[in-house]
Amino acid sequence: MIVSDLKISKYIEPKNIIWQELLSRPEVKKEDLSQLVKQVFDDVKLNGDEAIVKNTLLFDKVELLDFCVTKEELKRASENVRIELKEAIKVAKANIEKFHSSQLNETQVVETTKGVTCWQESRAIERVGLYIPGGSAPLFSTVLMLAVPAKLAGCKEIVLCTPPNKEGKIADEILYAAELVGVTQIFKVGGIQAIAGLTFGTDTIPRVYKIFGPGNQYVTAAKMEAFGCGVAIDMPAGPSELLVVSDESAIPKFVAADLLSQAEHGADSQVICIATNNVLLEAIEKEVIEQLEQLPRKEIAIQALQNSKFMVISDKEKIVAFVNEYAPEHLILAVEDEEYFCKNTTNAGSVFIGNYTPESAGDYASGTNHTLPTNGFSRSFSGVNMDAFVKKVTFQKITKEGILNLGNTIALMAEAELLQAHKNAVTVRLNELKK
Repeated sequence: MIVSDLKISKYIEPKNIIWQELLSRPEVKKEDLSQLVKQVFDDVKLNGDEAIVKNTLLFDKVELLDFCVTKEELKRASENVRIELKEAIKVAKANIEKFHSSQLNETQVVETTKGVTCWQESRAIERVGLYIPGGSAPLFSTVLMLAVPAKLAGCKEIVLCTPPNKEGKIADEILYAAELVGVTQIFKVGGIQAIAGLTFGTDTIPRVYKIFGPGNQYVTAAKMEAFGCGVAIDMPAGPSELLVVSDESAIPKFVAADLLSQAEHGADSQVICIATNNVLLEAIEKEVIEQLEQLPRKEIAIQALQNSKFMVISDKEKIVAFVNEYAPEHLILAVEDEEYFCKNTTNAGSVFIGNYTPESAGDYASGTNHTLPTNGFSRSFSGVNMDAFVKKVTFQKITKEGILNLGNTIALMAEAELLQAHKNAVTVRLNELKK
């Protein structure tokens, strides 16, 4: 398709009655992958490394006898990455560390009743698996987004899997970033077989306790299977999405650039633009068409724009209602009344405020995490943060005074639930103290 043939769906002051249509994500025809995923999982569980090699040859068309990345490969990768990019990666790493370090909380001991103290402490998930896509775009930035908080949390083992290219290699930038942030093991394995290897463990790949990272529908289906096998996952995943809210203060060329930056992710991505008047919307659309012509990934962006919607909504309350109902992965607020929109936005993965805050800043180097809930899951899920890499363990200590103060309350409640042994666990102590 050529750019001049592109038809973007536009809606002027849409009524609530058609919101269901506007809120819908692109319909992607998904295969039933359950049988294939189970087949690969069973193979890896039974045959380990042999199954990893066999399925890598089958799906990736690469024969690898040794899929563990060596120190020599890491050294060569570091030498191949240009100095300017290394410095950029280091700046991004530092900012991600700074932001995520702010999420570390001190332990607070609370006395709930005289003599009864309770507190909560974080314990790192000891062994985590990171999945890094390596298809049309090697996402070395995702290495930073996942490994940096894992390292800060104190995860002892950080295991990374990423698919090899046709030459059986991994992008130098991925290897450089992984070594820089302290990934402990790296494997040239992708797809279902990688997730299965992390789920069950093989002679080479260690079993992990939680799997992080984006991927295609095969990887997503495999992560759901892993969850059913007792391995935690970060969140449900889906195609990338962006919603931009713009008013008279917005700069059309900036808004257009942001919309296209998300559209080039994939053909199934979705971008939504809300403008407060039609003149602004038309100016943004004009900029989109002009900038689109210059993009190397133009064909992908065009397909994504066919899934997208441009609309005029002049009422602030209606805009906020739409945003919260859609629950976007990324939300840009190119508006004058930033405080109103920030205060009233409840459902969004990550929010970008003002004309000079592009969504790509969060993708790479501002410090926030780009691993975010999609497909409306920001109504109930957070993006990846420090809490994703730890468990919260609660502690409590009760003194003699404390059990005397609280014991009768516990005993009465246990008796009402007909749990006599629960009651006795308290009364034996109370009786002992009354002697």
